[in-house]
Amino acid sequence: MNSQPLVQIENLTHSYDGRPALRGVGFSVYAGEIFGILGPNGGGKTTLFRILATLFQAGGGRALVAGFDVAQQPQQVRSRLGVVFQSPSVDGKLTVAENLHHQGRLYGLHGALLEQRLTALLQRFGLQDRRHELVENLSGGLRRRVELAKGLLHQPAILLLDEPSTGLDPGARKDLWDLLRSLQTAEGVTALLTTHLLEEAEKCDRLAILDAGRLIALGTPEELKARIGGDVIMLNSPQPELLRQRCRELFQIEATLVDGRVRLERAHGHEFVPRLIEAFPGMITSLTIGKPTLEDVFIKETGHQFWQGATAQRG
Repeated sequence: MNSQPLVQIENLTHSYDGRPALRGVGFSVYAGEIFGILGPNGGGKTTLFRILATLFQAGGGRALVAGFDVAQQPQQVRSRLGVVFQSPSVDGKLTVAENLHHQGRLYGLHGALLEQRLTALLQRFGLQDRRHELVENLSGGLRRRVELAKGLLHQPAILLLDEPSTGLDPGARKDLWDLLRSLQTAEGVTALLTTHLLEEAEKCDRLAILDAGRLIALGTPEELKARIGGDVIMLNSPQPELLRQRCRELFQIEATLVDGRVRLERAHGHEFVPRLIEAFPGMITSLTIGKPTLEDVFIKETGHQFWQGATAQRG
């Protein structure tokens, strides 16, 4: 990994009408990574995206893109960013080629160079036969391909994507990720994306997990899941608090309550479950056991489930 960060975020803070949306967030993104910002609605990821995209300035701290300060040097930053917004930014009344031509001219591209890049991207994304088709007639997955082509037309240092799978069916989501991986492998494209989808976050090289504006975890998906102490066991009980206390007294396990269920971590959980059932007859009505997931990481760090994260309107 290149030792020099392509994106460097240092102690970023921001508030809306006195309500904190970012609380001292900091991390780095390196060249060639697919880096994910994972969080529930209201967690802070959209605010962070907008700051990086130079849509507004942070309340405090700083962010650098390719060595340029997002607040102090926005023009230099914009020229090095390819941005794919959550809401479609292509014009449905224009053809695929017309959308790309207009985008290229915004970045000072014209003539043979623009045509060369446009044609190469159409081929790269399998859109050559759709060149003269109106974008409004394309499927959601193909429209997302046009969005990606627009973002890459000026050969940015980093591709910034806000909830890129929004509105896509499972097949189109897989297609999107195949394209991102192909761009990363063949062309060394760096991507920074926001997502609230746990299965999408699993595909990232590294993750920053946000909740209520705070960075609660940072690392590869496997590193983060390795923080969990073994298998995750969830117990349903008519007396969850009493069961939690009994687990601590009998097994010296610090179980937690999550949505009225007793949650505990244990190595070789499948071997431990029979002991639990035998120790507490009638207190356990049902249970589940599984390997750690990113949601387990979130629960461990916050004490609540992912979908019960911050619920503020801005995120």
